[in-house]
Amino acid sequence: MNIQDIKQRFEIIGNSPLLNFALETAVKVAPTDITVLINGESGVGKEAFSKIIHSMSNRKHGPFIAVNCGAIPEGTIDSELFGHEKGSFTGAHDLRKGYFETVSGGTIFLDEVGELPLETQARLLRVLESGEFIKVGSSKTQKTDVRVVAATNKDLLVLADQGKFREDLYYRLSTVPIRVPSLRERKEDIHLLFRKFSADFAEKYKSKAVVMDTEAQNILAGYRWPGNIRQLKNIAEQLSVLDEDKNIHADELMRVLPAERPGLPMIMSANTSDQNQLSERDIFYKVLYDLRKDLGDLKGIVFDMLQGNSSREQIIAAHQNQNNQIVPDQGFTAPPMMHSQMIPQNTNLIEIPVAKAVVESLSLEEKELEMIKKALEKYNGKRKKAANELGISERTLYRKIKQYDLE
Repeated sequence: MNIQDIKQRFEIIGNSPLLNFALETAVKVAPTDITVLINGESGVGKEAFSKIIHSMSNRKHGPFIAVNCGAIPEGTIDSELFGHEKGSFTGAHDLRKGYFETVSGGTIFLDEVGELPLETQARLLRVLESGEFIKVGSSKTQKTDVRVVAATNKDLLVLADQGKFREDLYYRLSTVPIRVPSLRERKEDIHLLFRKFSADFAEKYKSKAVVMDTEAQNILAGYRWPGNIRQLKNIAEQLSVLDEDKNIHADELMRVLPAERPGLPMIMSANTSDQNQLSERDIFYKVLYDLRKDLGDLKGIVFDMLQGNSSREQIIAAHQNQNNQIVPDQGFTAPPMMHSQMIPQNTNLIEIPVAKAVVESLSLEEKELEMIKKALEKYNGKRKKAANELGISERTLYRKIKQYDLE
């Protein structure tokens, strides 16, 4: 079966090179039992690719089930996937078979796999490596023969560095990765898809199909489509229902297109290269450093004023010249009691040092080393707990320990 036949069978519209490459990869991997990870934004049609893989595999006569991992509560996800024994938890009134038992011999599609809890990820890894699982509340190992196709709209390696996804599971899932392009990467396909949806809704609502003029088509192609194909289909249905003459001009289209949300403001200037931009952690350290430095300056001003060696204006001016920073004059004066009661008149008895700003290193490596040491000391060298505290994977922590020679 060639690519065009597959498109026709699964109602996939478009001739984008990125789309064709993704389909070709799915066709090649389908006859095998290799685990596949489908990457792509929400609404691009990842589930359609899982159905293509199943229908062209040797398991096509077996069962197929799609599971949205993000829609199942954390407390019941293990029971849904692997089943449970009667009485294993509150509400478990009967024995229940999980998907990995009922779909044996077929294919299971795990959508939003990045939402799985870490405990469930460990169970899934065991299934992928050995084909074995254990029901919740049981000690008996069971075998299953299931092909797993997973999908995600997140970067699982980033989640792994944050300690939210198992790195070993990522590499086990992504034996063959397939990336489904977003709609804005398929501009040449947008109007084709719109025409197909318009024809479908015309048939559904017994009306004429919506037609766009050239200017409206250009707006359609230039829009970002954050909701991808799902959003485009909604717009086509909205126009099919609301527009009376079905001839869409630019102004009519603009009325139904949601305003594009502005991106996050850039912290650095626009002409700064990506390599020179500070990371969030760099900026955080710099803010802390500036705050500590300002606090040191304030202490110095207060202590100088308490000693009464100079006027308030002279002290502030001296600190301004020293640090090239403007210290706001809030009209602060030391209360009289602080001179007469708290500070001894005989300055030989006590000496109040002038506070000086402590200049700290802004080296990211030094700060990273310091945090790793503190985390390891806090948990008595237990790497797993230290890694969770730092928000990184245990494997990343081990690599850092070797890097800084902390064995």
